[in-house]
Amino acid sequence: MRRTLIEFLRARASGAWRFSRAEQGATAVEFALIAPAFIATLVAVFQVSIFLFAQMAIQNAAVQAGRYFMTGQAQNNNWQASDIVTRVCTNTNLSLIFTCSKMFVVVQDYSTFAAASTSAPAMYNGSTALTQSSYTYDVTDAGMGDVVIVQLLYAWPVFSAPLGFNISNLPSNQTELMGISAFRVEPYL
Repeated sequence: MRRTLIEFLRARASGAWRFSRAEQGATAVEFALIAPAFIATLVAVFQVSIFLFAQMAIQNAAVQAGRYFMTGQAQNNNWQASDIVTRVCTNTNLSLIFTCSKMFVVVQDYSTFAAASTSAPAMYNGSTALTQSSYTYDVTDAGMGDVVIVQLLYAWPVFSAPLGFNISNLPSNQTELMGISAFRVEPYL
C-alpha cells in the first residue's frame, strides 16, 4: 500500500512539474487576463475623446450665438430660440454631430457680471425632459450695455463601458453638454 502511494505521488509530482514548465497556451491565458482591462480602457478613451470633441463644438457654437446678441442681430430681428439654434447649427456644422432639434438656448440678462449666474440649467424634471419653453429666453431685455449669458444645452448620449466606466449624469444614459458665452452687449442700431 505504501509503495502504491509513493508511486502515485511521484506520478502526480512529475505531472505537476511538467505542467508548471509548459509554455504552450501561455499567451492566450495572459491575454485573457489582460483583455478586459485593456478593452475597458480603450472604450473609455474613445468615449471621452468623442465627448470632449462634442463639448468643444458646442462651446464654439455658444460663442457664435453670443455674437448674435452682442452685436444686436438677435434683438433687432426678434429671433426666437429656434432661429438661434438653426443659425449656429448651419454656420458651425453642428448638424454633423448633433440633432439640432434637441438643442436648447438659454439667454439671461443681468446688470453686472457679479450678478450673472453661469450654473448649468437642469435638463430634466425628475425623469421628464424639459422643453425650450422651460428655459429663460427673452431677447427684448438684452439691451445695450447689459451683461448677457448665452448657454447652449444638449443631452449627449453615452454608453456604459466595461468595468463600470460611465460618464452619464442624466436619465437614459445621457450626459449634459453646455456651451456658454458671457459678454456685455455692444452699442448697436
